[in-house]
This record gives sequence, structure tokens and C-alpha cells, in this order.
Amino acid sequence: MVIKPKIRGFICTNAHPDGCAASVAQQIEYVTSQGDLGNGPKNVLVIGSSTGYGLASRIVSAFGYGANTLGICFEKAPSERKTATAGWYNTAAFHKQAKTKGLFAETINGDAFSNEIKAQAIETIKREMGQVDLVIYSLASPRRTDPETGEVYKSTLKPVGQAYTTKTYDTDKDRIHDISLEPANDDEIAQTIKVMGGEDWELWLAALADAGLLADGCKTTAYTYIGKELTWPIYGQATIGKAKEDLDRAAAAIVSNNKAKHVEAYVSSLKALVTQASSAIPVMPLYISLIYKVMKEEGTHEGCIEQIKGLFTERLFADSPQLDEMGRLRMDGKETNDATQAKIKALWDRVTQENFHELSDYAGYHHEFLKLFGFDIEGVDYEAEQNTLADWE
Repeated sequence: MVIKPKIRGFICTNAHPDGCAASVAQQIEYVTSQGDLGNGPKNVLVIGSSTGYGLASRIVSAFGYGANTLGICFEKAPSERKTATAGWYNTAAFHKQAKTKGLFAETINGDAFSNEIKAQAIETIKREMGQVDLVIYSLASPRRTDPETGEVYKSTLKPVGQAYTTKTYDTDKDRIHDISLEPANDDEIAQTIKVMGGEDWELWLAALADAGLLADGCKTTAYTYIGKELTWPIYGQATIGKAKEDLDRAAAAIVSNNKAKHVEAYVSSLKALVTQASSAIPVMPLYISLIYKVMKEEGTHEGCIEQIKGLFTERLFADSPQLDEMGRLRMDGKETNDATQAKIKALWDRVTQENFHELSDYAGYHHEFLKLFGFDIEGVDYEAEQNTLADWE
């Protein structure tokens, strides 16, 4: 079939196989063009491996360092009448490229929060990899089922303490408008921490440690976004922020529980980018459209693959990685520095319905949104018939 994007609200309900393959190929080309990346991982587990920062982490590990990789994701398979999710096609393309380079790559499709998927991962690592020296935790999910009790927890995007009113951009209606969010109650905060906090990251590391699968000096990191003044009410001083604070707690617990193996655990803060998760968060489409404008003019804009390559070479595997006051690895400085934020704030104060497209880089935002699903990529023939049934082998 010929596949065109079907956009509904802040999501695209289909994906383009050739476009996703082209996107993966572009990221691989970037990594391989960087030359020798120095010391790095050799056996890598990526939890949340099929899109965004998780996919970029797998690509840098495999094609930057020649690492064996095991990916965990939760993607919808294709049928003859419906496309798979973008993550499915990304993974199929990654497998194909890894095979041509003689790299071990296996992917487990299922609920990463479950005990069953953890058990499958452990068996695969034992059989194929021995031990892992890097564990990436890059999950983004709106809900989580507790593996012991079966209770389902749901995350909430709300401020904490007081209501919050701000500007936002409705991508569906091309409209700047104010949005008001009521403060979260205690149960909503607790549930968001259960879904987006550090508990599952801890459980993964505990399961790997109990199975003897953590190499001495193994590194692990969970990804987060911290932001600055304009996004703090929905990130820092909000339910998401409370969950992110729990990641700091989890990092300390992982280090404490694995002292004998000298495990290093970090929370890594990355810059704001268009992702399937950020597209759903109030404020972010407007904020990201403005930072793209400013950072491209400054020459500091980076995508997922550039951010992750820098994280690996400048932070995770640097001899003396620079940490912030909370012990986090920071790759968001080009966005969050005072000078850049001042420019963004000036645009934020000026932006209206009438001048939005002039003051912002919404064209760049929309391009990156489409690219998430394999669309709007140069060199791809979008009039060509597509085989939707791409597999992972």
C-alpha cells in the first residue's frame, strides 16, 4: 500500500517502513562518521530501545563501539492492512543494519514492567552476552502494572501545590491559547511516581544483579528532562518532577546495593526534543518550537543521536565525568544556559496567534514530529508501494 501520515491530535496513528529505515540509517551514518569514540560498552541492555533517546543509545552502542545489544520495547506488529508502530519498523531496520555489520542484536517485545520480560531478558543475556556493562533505562509510559500486585497505576500531568495557567499551542487546531491545570492530589502524585519514578529501574538492576549478570564497573543511567523556568510548572514543580526526583533516589539505591560490583548509576538530563511523549505534554509544543528557533540560530541545536553520542563520549565514558550538584549527568546546558533561556523567554512573552509561525520554528517541530513516524524524510519515495510486514530478523 501507499502510506500517508494519519495524524490525530498529538499522535500519528501509522508509520512508514522505508521512512523509519531511512531515519535509522541517518543516525547510524552520523555515528560512524565520528571516528573512534574511545573506550565504551561491549554488552548493552537498552530498556525502551525502539524510539527517541533509547533508540539513539542502542545505535551509539552498536555502531559507535561495536557492542552487543539487547533491546526491550513494547511495539505493535503490522498486518497486511495496517502498519506497525514506528518503533517496530525502527527495530527491524536496526536489526538489518546490525546483521550486515556482524553485530549481535536481539529485541524482546513486551511489557518491560513485568517479571516475565525481565526473566526473558535474563535468559537472553546469560545465553548470548554473559554480563552487561551498560544498562540504559529509557521508558516512557502513561501507565504501569505492578508486577507483584497486578494493580494498574496511571501517570498524571499536573502541577503540584497550586493551579497553573500558561500559554500552549494546539498542534491539531493551529492555535495559541491559554491552558489551566488544576493541582494534583496526593494519589495522583503517588501514582505518577509509581509509573515514571525509579522503582522499575531499581527492579531491573536488582534482577540482573541477583542473576550475576552485572559486569564489574557496570554503568547504568536513566534519562530525564529537567528544563528551566518556562517548563518548571509542568516538569519540575509538578507530578512529573516528583517522579524525576524519585530517579535520584533510585540511582543512589542502585549504587548502594551494588557496591561489591562497583556499579555506577546516574540520572542523565537531556535537552527538550520532539518525541512521542513530549508531544502530549501541555506547553512543550510551543516551548520546543521556540527553542528550535533560538538554538538553530545559535548553531547549538542537536537531535537525539547527537545528544546521546555526546553523553557517551563526554560524560558516561569520560575519565572524570562532570556532575551537577545532585550527581546527575547534564547534556542540556546548550538549552538551559541563562543567555539562551533569556532569548526563549523574550519570544515566549511576545508570541501570539498572529505571529507564532514568524517567531517560532514550528516548521522544524512539525518536520521532527513527522520524522518520528518515518515521514517527511528526504530521499524517501512516499508514492511507492510499501510492504507493511517488515520483521525483526
